[in-house]
Amino acid sequence: MIPVAAYRDQTVAVIGLARSGLTAARALQAGGASVICWDDNEEAQARAKAEGLTVTDLNARDWSDLAAVVLSPGFPLTHPEPHRYVKMAESVDVPVIGDIELFALAVNALPENQRPRVIGITGTNGKSTTTALLGHLFHHAGLDAQVGGNIGRGVLDLDPPHSGAVYVLELSSYQLDLAHSLRCDAALLLNVSPDHLDRHGGMEGYVRAKTRIFQNQRPTDAAIIGVDDEHTRRIATGWLAKGERNVIPVSSGRALSRGVYALGGALYDATGTSVRQVAELDAVETLPGRHNHQNIAAAFAAARAAGLSADAIRDGLKSFPGLAHRLEKIAEIDGVAFVNDSKATNFDAVRQALAVYGNIYWIAGGRAKDESLKSLSDLFPRISKAYLIGEAQDGFARGLKDVMPVDKSGDMETAVARALADARASGAPDPVVLLSPGCASFDQFKDFEDRGDTFRRIVERITRDSASIQGASA
Repeated sequence: MIPVAAYRDQTVAVIGLARSGLTAARALQAGGASVICWDDNEEAQARAKAEGLTVTDLNARDWSDLAAVVLSPGFPLTHPEPHRYVKMAESVDVPVIGDIELFALAVNALPENQRPRVIGITGTNGKSTTTALLGHLFHHAGLDAQVGGNIGRGVLDLDPPHSGAVYVLELSSYQLDLAHSLRCDAALLLNVSPDHLDRHGGMEGYVRAKTRIFQNQRPTDAAIIGVDDEHTRRIATGWLAKGERNVIPVSSGRALSRGVYALGGALYDATGTSVRQVAELDAVETLPGRHNHQNIAAAFAAARAAGLSADAIRDGLKSFPGLAHRLEKIAEIDGVAFVNDSKATNFDAVRQALAVYGNIYWIAGGRAKDESLKSLSDLFPRISKAYLIGEAQDGFARGLKDVMPVDKSGDMETAVARALADARASGAPDPVVLLSPGCASFDQFKDFEDRGDTFRRIVERITRDSASIQGASA
């Protein structure tokens, strides 16, 4: 845990007592603050009390003595309208912050010679993969890499900072909205496509939240920006023209005069005066597809900025195990591959998956963010049949019935069984049963991880049953 002493001998309220909230409360207490906690959920209150934390109904308490309010990123900060807790804090001029800000305060309090490197990663898609990949590269090189934030461990649950450590943090737009003093030695913005627009008041607000990752950088800090979509390309182009930042563009599919790019199965590093090939992408079997090649390019740029050699990065890439729930091949049964892409909760992520494979038996659906499938229409020829689940199945079926065979399966168990049967019967080469839902999971599952784990358990059971049948007939 990272103690936070910025509010020593002051009173701080922590609102929202899930994983990050409980850790924030403990970190503040360890730093000498007086902490009061609240969550509208009674089970969350009970968990906090069981840990010895002070739980007080903040709806019925005077806030004028508070030094800060640490808010869970799940509460709306500005849109569709500020949560009532935000309004209450504003009424008494109390700052509203998150756990990332507490981490930043702890790091900023250190002498410069004790400060660790901080690498922040954000983007609509690919940030978890890139974060995990970077953490792996640093671990492989023998560094003390602390990986967390919006992935794995909460940021304040990581080991205390020290010189020589590298903190690799996945940062969501919600977390960035609550961070004011975070400085990243290397900040990565991978891509931007429409997502969470209701929470940011539209696309402009969403882009503004994402670019907060760069807000406290020094001119020599690395601003690594994917340039494969119009929003990020415009940001990178504007900053390069001004020459005020150390901008490193990254791309997959286009050559750059400066930056890191993937093209023709290889990774290149361009300095403006020379270009050299630095890795073969086929060697990274766990990261297929153009979007993953951009993730590799971004990770390479960040690792080089942190001082790793090209040789060390290349060696680390070869041993990366991949990320669960993101194009994760979990089994092959009778020549049918099963790929778990449960983390694909929007169509942009689904597009990336569909572009990797052919002869796809596609499992999609859940709680829809958007029922219009037109943005995927150019990839429909890759899909042999769609198996629809959850609340979105009727809307998706209407959009797909005229362009491909559709099965309204309803639930995961049925979808997997029917997809496997059809793939076996087709006789076409290289069939792939692909779970890439394009939807939130909360209609049938706790979260996307629960959805992916359910898919894996079903496939593993089929694998065992198939092996038993083959053994009995041998």
